[in-house]
Amino acid sequence: MKSPWNILLVTPLFLLLPLRTSASPASDDSPSTRNPNGHTCLACVAVVSVIEQLAQVHNSTVETSMERLCSYLPEKLFLKTTCYLVIEMFGPDIIKLLSTDMNADVVCHTLKFCKQDPGQPLCHLYPLPKEPWKFTLEKARQIVKKSPALKYSRSSADICSLPFLAKICQKIKLAIKNSVPFKDVDSDKYSVFPTLRGYHWRGRDCNDSNKMAYPGRRPDNWDVHEDSNCNGIWGVDPKDGIPYEKKFCEGSQPRGIILLGDSAGAHFHISPEWITASQMSLKSFINLPTALTNELNWPQISGATGFLDSISGIKENSIYLRLRKRNHCNHRDYQNISRNGASSQNLDRLIESLSRDPLLDHPAIIIYAMIGNDVCNGKADPVPEMTTPKKLYSSVMKTLKYLNSHLPNGSHVILYGLPNGTFLWDNLHNRYYPLGQLNKDVTYAHFYSFLNCLQVSPCHSWMSSNKTLRNLTSERAKQLSNTLKNIATSQKFTNFDLFYADFDFQEVTEEWQKRGGEPWQLIEPVDGFHPNEVALLLLADRLWKKVELHWPQVLGKENPFNPQIEQVFGDQGGH
Repeated sequence: MKSPWNILLVTPLFLLLPLRTSASPASDDSPSTRNPNGHTCLACVAVVSVIEQLAQVHNSTVETSMERLCSYLPEKLFLKTTCYLVIEMFGPDIIKLLSTDMNADVVCHTLKFCKQDPGQPLCHLYPLPKEPWKFTLEKARQIVKKSPALKYSRSSADICSLPFLAKICQKIKLAIKNSVPFKDVDSDKYSVFPTLRGYHWRGRDCNDSNKMAYPGRRPDNWDVHEDSNCNGIWGVDPKDGIPYEKKFCEGSQPRGIILLGDSAGAHFHISPEWITASQMSLKSFINLPTALTNELNWPQISGATGFLDSISGIKENSIYLRLRKRNHCNHRDYQNISRNGASSQNLDRLIESLSRDPLLDHPAIIIYAMIGNDVCNGKADPVPEMTTPKKLYSSVMKTLKYLNSHLPNGSHVILYGLPNGTFLWDNLHNRYYPLGQLNKDVTYAHFYSFLNCLQVSPCHSWMSSNKTLRNLTSERAKQLSNTLKNIATSQKFTNFDLFYADFDFQEVTEEWQKRGGEPWQLIEPVDGFHPNEVALLLLADRLWKKVELHWPQVLGKENPFNPQIEQVFGDQGGH
C-alpha cells in the first residue's frame, strides 16, 4: 500500500530538501555521517512538545492547541495545509497519548518516529517517566494499537522518486548542492530571485538575460549604454559627456567581498518563537517560508555579506555594507559561498560556485572561514572524524591554488582561525532550553545529551558534559588555527596577498559585556551552537578594525565621489 505519509510530506518540498542538508554538519560528500532517523525523532519531539505546551499556556485542549499551531503557519509552501493534514492523520493518537500524561518522548517512540535500536541507549529529551520505560511504552502502545496511522512509513527518503516531483526535486537539490541560484536565466550565477541561492546570497543580477551583466565585473565601455556591473552607475553626464562610471569609479579601486564559509558564515538561525509556546503568535512564522528556501540560513543579515538592516538593533554593519559605504562603486558586489556542513575537507564542489573572472572582474576580498566542522561532527566518537593539521594544510593549499587561478590580480585572502568552543558548555549547560523554559524541565545539558544520543549534534565534542573531550577539541582547533597562520606567513601567490586573523570571540564577549549583555546571549538559542546575529556583527566589527589598522590596502580607498553618486543615483537600485 502506498504510504500517505510520503504523499503528505511532498507538499512542503522546500522544507524537506534544505533540512536534509541543514540538520547537521555532515555534508553531501559524507552521507554516512547523516542520521535521518535521528532528525525525524528530533522534529517529532519538538512538534509534540509545542502542541502540549500550547495547550498548557492557553489552558486549552490538545485538539485546540493543534488547531492553533496550524492557524499560525503561513499558506506559502503549503505549510498550513500540510499541518492540517498531519493533524488529521496523527492528531487522534497524539490527543489520546497526551491526555494520559505521556510526554513528547513517549509519544514519538509510540508513534515510531523515534526508536531505540538494540544495544543502543534510549534517547530522550525530558526526564524519564517514574514507571519503568518499557512498561510506560507498552502502556502507550496499547492505547493506540488499533490506529491506522501506525501502518504508514515514516521515511521521507523516496519522496523525490515520485514521477511528478523528480524534475523539480533534482533542480532544487542541485541548487543547494552546488550553491548556485535555482532561478538564473542566463547562467551567470546571479539571480533576480531572493532565495534558493539567489540574491540573498550574492548580489542581485541587473539583467538576467545577459550573462555578461553581473555584479563585480569591470564596466563594459564605462557602462555608457547600460549597467554591466549592476552597481547602479551608468550613462553619461550631460554636462560634460563623461560616463558616470568613469567619472565616479575610475581609480577608486572597486572590490567585492566573498565569503567561503560554513553554517555560521551563512548565519544559520531557527527562531525561538517557532518552538516557544508562550511567545507564539500569528506573526511568529511570517519569515518561515523565506528561511526554509534559504536552508534555514539568513545570509542577507550575516556578518560578512548582510545587506539588510540588522534585526538585533546593534549599530555595527556587515563587512559588505562597510565596503559599500567606503566606496559606492562596490554596490551589490558580494558573494556568500557558504553551506551548512562545509569544512576544509569538502570545499571542492562549493568553491566551484565562486563567480570571478580574472580578466573581466574587479579584485575581491576573500574570507576563508571554516570555523567549526573540521573539529565538529555528531558521531558517537567524534575524535577520529576531526581534521588533522596535515589534512588541513593539504586542503587549504589546494583551495588557495584554485583561488589563485580564478581571482583577478590585486585580490586579498584572509584565513580565519577557529574558535574555542568550550564557551558553549561553560555558558549554556545549566540554562533552560526554550522547550524547557515553561516547566523548568530541560536544560541545554539535557538538550545536548539528546542530540548526541541521536547522533545529530552539530558538535558532539564541544556540546558535551565530557570536559576532557571539550578541551581536546579546543586543542585541535588551536592546532588547526596555527596551521592556517603558518600558511598565511609562509606562502605567496601571484594574484592575491594572504593574511591570517584570529577568531576573536573572547574580545567580542568582553565588548558585549561592556554593553550590559550576558555571554550566553551571543549564541543561537534553538541550536545552542551557532553565533547569533549580534555575535556575527561584532565579529565583523573586530575583523574590519583589525584590517583597517594593520592591512588598510585590503579595503581600498574611500571614494570622494560617494556624495555625487548618491545625488545622481540615489540608492543605486537597492539590493
